[in-house]
Amino acid sequence: QRFVDKNGRCNVQHGNLGGESSRYLSDFFTTLVDLKWRWNLLIFLLTYTVAWLVMASMWWGIAYLRGDLHQAHGDSYSPCVANVYNFPSAFLFFIETEATIGYGHRYITERCPEGIVLFLFQSLLGSVVDAFLIGCMFIKMSQPKKRAETLMFSRAAVISQRDAKLCLMFRVGNLRNSHMVSAQIRCKLIKSRQTPEGEFLPLDQCELDVGFGTGADQLFLVSPLTICHEINSESPFFCLSQRSLRSEQFEIVVILEGIVETTGMTCQARTSYTEDEVLWGHRFLPVMSLEDGFFRVDYSQFHATFEVPTPPYSVKE
Repeated sequence: QRFVDKNGRCNVQHGNLGGESSRYLSDFFTTLVDLKWRWNLLIFLLTYTVAWLVMASMWWGIAYLRGDLHQAHGDSYSPCVANVYNFPSAFLFFIETEATIGYGHRYITERCPEGIVLFLFQSLLGSVVDAFLIGCMFIKMSQPKKRAETLMFSRAAVISQRDAKLCLMFRVGNLRNSHMVSAQIRCKLIKSRQTPEGEFLPLDQCELDVGFGTGADQLFLVSPLTICHEINSESPFFCLSQRSLRSEQFEIVVILEGIVETTGMTCQARTSYTEDEVLWGHRFLPVMSLEDGFFRVDYSQFHATFEVPTPPYSVKE
């Protein structure tokens, strides 16, 4: 069972929240943004529909209480809203006012203080509803989640020697020409373990060093890069050998973060590798080639690996 899917979705569900579920309502705006698109569109349509019907009913109610619906709107009689005779006409007047289309045939007269008050209330309420819902839709459309789909990770990780050192490696790439500013990569080893005191820690998280001390974790991601974790005495894979890899159970979670150059928003892409997706004694095929005046990236070879001579022993051995 994966903790993080290959597409980056965390395989965790929260249950039995009890009274803590009220915390979602205290941050209703974020809750609304986190909802799926179909629920956002439903709430968007229902909110506007209910608000329009309620406000149109209030305009119709004022005309009904004043008796404007049964009076001829001539020069001798001044109604609250001219040319409002029934609910459809009251609804059209509300829409004209809310959308600032222009009154035209229907307009408020100066002898209707309750209509002026309702007009002010309608303007304030409409501004709040528009700001809330349109702001929510704008933030949801501009979320950088789709940008993360154009960040690629290799399907498998490999273990082989580099610079006479045994290393765990995987590949990352950016499909767009726009850059990821301040791109940084982190790796977590997810593995259950038992402490010397007998405490069992399910899904214990351990950090994998991918160049924190040397700055190699800060990426200039304009072409595919191979991320390298050196297996040494401080690595959790210090005792890992080709034989023990077959019986191990672990998951490597990779987190790539950066700022989208075009929008300035922070983007995060995730993936994971289980023990079955770690290939011992393999290396990635080259994808860069020099053309006439530029470098070409062949993404058809992005996931491809080939076998290389690698000792089957662990670093400890």
